[in-house]
Amino acid sequence: MSREQQAVARARKAFETGRSRPLEHRIRQLRNLQRLFTERQKEIADATKKDLNRSDVGTQLYETLGLEGEIELTVSKLREWAAPRPAEKNLLTLSDTVYIKPEPLGVVLIIGAWNYPWAVTIQPLIGAIAAGNAAVIKPSEVCVHTAKVMEDLLPLYIDKELYPVVSGGVAETQELLRQRFDHIFYTGNSAVGKIIMEAAAKNLTPVTLELGGKSPCYIDKSCDISIACRRATWGKYTNCGQTCIAPDYILCEPSIQDRVIAEIKKSIKDFYTENPKTCPDYGRIINQRHHRRIMAMLEDSTVAAGGDSDESDCYIAPTVLRDVKPGAKVMQEEIFGPVLPILTVSGLDEAIQFINRREKPLALYVFTSDNKVVQRMRDETSSGGLVANDCLVHYSVSSLPFGGVGNSGMGCYHGKFSFDQLSHLRGCLIKQLKMEGVNSMRYPPHTPKKLGWARFFILSTGGLGRMGRLLGLAIVAVVAAIVLQRSLF
Repeated sequence: MSREQQAVARARKAFETGRSRPLEHRIRQLRNLQRLFTERQKEIADATKKDLNRSDVGTQLYETLGLEGEIELTVSKLREWAAPRPAEKNLLTLSDTVYIKPEPLGVVLIIGAWNYPWAVTIQPLIGAIAAGNAAVIKPSEVCVHTAKVMEDLLPLYIDKELYPVVSGGVAETQELLRQRFDHIFYTGNSAVGKIIMEAAAKNLTPVTLELGGKSPCYIDKSCDISIACRRATWGKYTNCGQTCIAPDYILCEPSIQDRVIAEIKKSIKDFYTENPKTCPDYGRIINQRHHRRIMAMLEDSTVAAGGDSDESDCYIAPTVLRDVKPGAKVMQEEIFGPVLPILTVSGLDEAIQFINRREKPLALYVFTSDNKVVQRMRDETSSGGLVANDCLVHYSVSSLPFGGVGNSGMGCYHGKFSFDQLSHLRGCLIKQLKMEGVNSMRYPPHTPKKLGWARFFILSTGGLGRMGRLLGLAIVAVVAAIVLQRSLF
C-alpha cells in the first residue's frame, strides 16, 4: 500500500470512529489551528520568504491574518450553522416535522496552490473541519519550503489521523486522485481542473474547483483616474501579480490610455520605489519556468513601463504594455505575473462585448463614477465576482461567496459558504403514524375525486401571506382530514 493510500485509509478509519462529528471536537481543532498561526509565525514567514520573497508583514497581511479571522468567525457561528434548519411546509406535511440537517460528507481531499500557499490550502480545511469531515491535505510542491513547514507543523496542532498532510509532486497527486474521496477541493488552473474533475467522475465524487482566468478591469473615463489606477496597481502587482483575482488586463478608451499609464507608473514608484528589485514589499516569480513563460508573453507587444528582468533572481519588474492587440500572446492565457496589458475600446458597449466573447473570469473590475455603468457591467456580463472601484477586496468579505463560474471554476467557499460546500444538507421529514385519512388520496385505487383533493392540497396555498397561509393551512388541514375520512372510504 502506497503512502497516499495509507493516509486516505487512516483518515477514513478515523472518520468512521465518529470523533470528528461532535461540535466540541471541531471547535477544539479549529482553536488549535488558530494557535499555530500565533505560535509559529516565524517559521511560516521564513518559508514564504524563501518561496515567494514575501515579507513577514506581507505574509500576515495576505495569508495568516485572514485565516485567523476565518477561524474566529467559524468558531463563533458553528453551533448556528450546524443546527437543524427549519423548512417551509405544505398542506400535506402540515402536521410533520420538516427540516434540513447539515451532516459531514466524509473524507475530503484538499489540493492547495502555491501563490498563497497557506490561505488557499487552510481556508478550505477550516470549512472541512467545521463541517465534521476528515481531510487529506496536499500542499503545492512548487512552494517547497512552505510545503515542508506545513507537513511538519500541522500534525503538531491538529489530529494527524483525521487531517494528514501528504507532500509530493505530480505522481503523489495522481495517486491520491486514484483513491475514493467524498469531495475534492482544488485550487489552481483550469487545465489541471479538468484532470481533477475527470478523476473525480470515476467515483462520482463532487468537486469544488477554484480556478482563474483573465479577469478584466474596465476604467471608465468618467472616474477619478488617479485613484482608479492606484487601486488597480495594488491589485495587479501584489504578490508579483501571482494572484488568481488580479486584474489581468485593462480596457479603456484611447483618449485616457496615456493618463492611465502615467498614473500606474506613478503608483508603482510610490509602492515599490524607483528600484522594485530592492524593495522588500515586491516579490519574485515562483520559479524560472514561470519566469520564462511570462517573459515570452511580451514578445509581440509594446512595453510602456518596466520590462526588465533577471531570470537568475526570478525577478520581473512591474510592467505595463500599451496598445495591446486582442490576438497578442499576452492575451492568450492568464498572465499570473506582473505584466499589465492595456487594450483600447470605444466605450462601455465594446468593453462588454469584449468580455463576453471570452471565457467567464473569476473576477471583473469596473472603475467609474456612474452607477449606470456599474449596473450594466453587472447585468450584461458574467463572472465569479464583481467589484466596482476597487480590486481583490471581495476575497476578504466572509459573507460573500468566493468562487468561479464556467471556465473559472465551480462551487464557492468562505465563511458559511465553506461550511455548506463541505456538508451534505440532508432533507428530513418526521411524520407520526396518525391522520391516515389525509394520506388516503395517494393510495390506489386512484379516482377523479382523490385527484381533486390532491389538487386542492397541493395548489390551494398560492397567493397567501405567511401568517394567512399558516392559519389557512391549519384550518384547511383539519377540515380536509374530516372530509377525507368521510368521502374517501
